[in-house]
Amino acid sequence: MKFCLECGSRLVLKECNGEGEVPYCEACAMFRFPVFSTAISTAVLNRELDRILLIQQYTRKDYILLAGYVNKGENAEAALVREVKEEAGLEVIAYEYMRSQYFAPSNTLMLNFISVADTEDLSAMSDELDHAAWFTLEEAAEAILQGSLAESFLLTIIDKLRQGRALEDFTAVAR
Repeated sequence: MKFCLECGSRLVLKECNGEGEVPYCEACAMFRFPVFSTAISTAVLNRELDRILLIQQYTRKDYILLAGYVNKGENAEAALVREVKEEAGLEVIAYEYMRSQYFAPSNTLMLNFISVADTEDLSAMSDELDHAAWFTLEEAAEAILQGSLAESFLLTIIDKLRQGRALEDFTAVAR
């Protein structure tokens, strides 16, 4: 951040109570901590945990994981359930938080989950997706956009699944 979000004045770096140097607006006399978006990303699995849903969006040919922004006032878990339902038309029956990573191109903190869908039926998929398909673990590793954050998340998840994960290992969604 170079300018104050409130008044537009140029920010300067100033020591902030042991936090180190933080952007500071002299006009507002306020520290301006960095602002970024928060989103979820998920590898949606089938009940048998042997197939992963990959999607295509925005007329791009590359396959990615299902993802979406966390709305104001919403927690990440609710965003996960909502996004999977909105985009793929699937009910999440279980999930597990994996890890986070900052994604600089969109100034977004990505919170990655594994989730389990109630069915593989994609007939209720929304217009937000150009295409969605179920892949085996090996097919998904080949099909995902190479070198992407989605690939990094996916390969971590595949490693976990190959270690013998069971559906009971996931957090069930309260209904």
